[in-house]
Amino acid sequence: MNNYKILINYDGTRYYGWEHQPDRDTIQGKIEAVLGRMCGESVEVIGAGRTDAGVHAKGMCANFHAQTDMDCTQIRDYLNRYLPEDIAVTDVRIASEQFHARYKAVGKTYRYTCFCGEIKPVFDRKYVNVLDFVPDIDAMKEAAAYMMGEHDYKSFCGNPKMKKSTVRIVDSITIEKKRGYIYMTYHGTGFLQNMVRIMTGTLLEVGRGKYPPDRVKDIMEAKQRSGAGPIAPACGLCLTEVEY
Repeated sequence: MNNYKILINYDGTRYYGWEHQPDRDTIQGKIEAVLGRMCGESVEVIGAGRTDAGVHAKGMCANFHAQTDMDCTQIRDYLNRYLPEDIAVTDVRIASEQFHARYKAVGKTYRYTCFCGEIKPVFDRKYVNVLDFVPDIDAMKEAAAYMMGEHDYKSFCGNPKMKKSTVRIVDSITIEKKRGYIYMTYHGTGFLQNMVRIMTGTLLEVGRGKYPPDRVKDIMEAKQRSGAGPIAPACGLCLTEVEY
């Protein structure tokens, strides 16, 4: 039996997130179903993280243990033959027995995309948050600086019953505007439930002028979810890379 590492792209629009749920379509559930068919027995797929319902990925990593006569290319092709058209496995390789997609990850990159141009985007409408205002990018960048570093991000956690530590390291937040699109890229060692979407919603509130950039420092110090901005829609978020 080998430990396999796989990379996955998916359009999360019609899924209830990554994690397996009874009677609901999830990314993990779809992959486990195909692997179970391939191996003739149940296979557990361990993802690098649990993306929310509606969130996309261009670089999700996962691992699973299986016994099969197929080589890595054959496994990849089998998965892609039977997976839905909105999920694709881009790479399969044999990993060390100690490799764990979640616990061995040392960094993750998420990108959130907004649109504030004059003409609504038609062809990528499922992957962007269309704004009804033009945000102040400089103010958002100033606010983002308060979010970077090692902090307690409890104010940006969507799980009110979180018992584990909410301290994380976010070492980079970049905000770029190109031809009506706004790209907000977050890199850190790990993220809490809904954390990137709540941070994005908070920065957009700064961008619309609801409060000044330095208010973000107070929001973080309060450690209260109610003080932060609204959660940004899932459609604009994509997991782009997991580092090991």
